[in-house]
Amino acid sequence: MSLYSAQHLRRLRMIVTGGGTGGHTYPALTTITTLRARLADAGTEPELLWVGVPNGLEAKVAVRNNVPFRAVITGKLRRTPNPRELARNIVDAFRIPIGFLQAMLIVARTRPVVVLSTGGYVSVPIGLAARVFGVPCLMHEQTLSLGLANRILARVATRILLSHEASLEHLPPRARKRAVVTGNPVRPEVLAGNPGKAFAAYGLDPGLPLILVTGGAGGAQQVNRMLAGVLTDILPHCQIVHQCGSFGLAEVQQVAAALPPQLADRYRVADFIHEEMPDLLAAADIVIARSGAGTVAELTALGKAAILIPYPHSAGGEQRVTARHLAEAGAVAMLDGPTATPENLRHEIMTLLSDPQHRATMAHTAAGQGRPDAADRVVAEILAIAARSGSRSPTQSRRNAS
Repeated sequence: MSLYSAQHLRRLRMIVTGGGTGGHTYPALTTITTLRARLADAGTEPELLWVGVPNGLEAKVAVRNNVPFRAVITGKLRRTPNPRELARNIVDAFRIPIGFLQAMLIVARTRPVVVLSTGGYVSVPIGLAARVFGVPCLMHEQTLSLGLANRILARVATRILLSHEASLEHLPPRARKRAVVTGNPVRPEVLAGNPGKAFAAYGLDPGLPLILVTGGAGGAQQVNRMLAGVLTDILPHCQIVHQCGSFGLAEVQQVAAALPPQLADRYRVADFIHEEMPDLLAAADIVIARSGAGTVAELTALGKAAILIPYPHSAGGEQRVTARHLAEAGAVAMLDGPTATPENLRHEIMTLLSDPQHRATMAHTAAGQGRPDAADRVVAEILAIAARSGSRSPTQSRRNAS
C-alpha cells in the first residue's frame, strides 16, 4: 500500500462497467471485492458506481453486493446475424447513440478517477465517454481472443489487462505496449475449498477417485448425454458428482434410477451446486466441464486435471479457441465436434483414472497456465493508474486524452 498515498486512496472514485453474462460480471465483482479489502486495510473504501443494462445479470449482482448501479440504454451489434437478428441489429443501431449520451452524462456527473471495463457491449459507451473526458480506462479481457466490444475499447483504453499471454497477438500492434497479462480474477472462495466438507456433504468415499461434471449453472444437454452413455463403464472405478442443470434434471434422474444397485451410490446428481462448489472442486481428481472463461480460470488456478467439452455456439468460437490452446499445452484433454462422443469421453476418463502420474502431470501443467493472484494484479493496476490520475488536474487529463 505504500505505493499509493492516503490522499489518492481516500478519493478513489471508480466506475465499473461490464456484464450481460457471468463471464463479464463475476470478474468485475471479484475485482470490486478485492479492491474493497485492499482499501479497508488502509482505513478507507472506494466510491463505486456499476453501469450496466437494466435487465442484465450485473444489475442483480450489484444490488446483492451493495454497489450503486446505474442503467444505460445500449445496443448489441451481432457479428453474424441471421435475418431475425439483422432486424435487431437495425433497432439496436438507433439505441447506441442514446446509450452514449447517457454514458457521457454519467461520467460527467460522477467524475471518476478511473474506469474499469470487463467487457460486454454495455461497456463500450462508458469506455468511449471516459476517453472524451480524459478519464483513464482499464479494459479487462477474460477470453483468449478479444470480443467485439473489447476490440473497440482496446484502441482507446489506457491499460489493457489480459487473461492469457497468447491474447497479445489478437491486439492491434499499437495497443500491445499498453497491455499487461494479469489473469482472470477468480473468486477467493473458489481457492479456499475444503475437500473434507465435500466428502461429508455428499456422502462420498475419500478413498475413491472423484469426478466432478458440470455444464455450468444452466447445465449442458450435450455433456449430460455423453456422460449418461458411459456411466456403467466408469463408475466401477470412481464416484461422480454431476451438476446437470434444471432443464436436464428429470432426464438425468431417470438415468441414475436405471443404474445397477452396486453403482447407484457412486453417482450424485444436482440441478445446481451452491456453496459446496469450492469444496467439490478442491476434492475432485478430474473435472469435466465446458471451457468458458470463468471455468478455465478456476480450473487452472486450482491446477485440476480436466476434460473440456467446448460449447459449440460460443461467440466467435471462444470456448473452442481456449480449450484448444490448453490442450496443445498438455493442460487439459479436449473433446470437440466429431470427437465429442461417449466413446471418446470414456477413453479420456479411463486414461486419467488408470494413470495417476499422467493425471498429476496434466494438473501440474494446468497450474502453470493459471493465475490465482489475478484479482490482486488487476487491483494493483487500478491503484497505479488511479494514483497517476489523481496527481493530474482534470484539465491535464483532458489534454492527454485529446
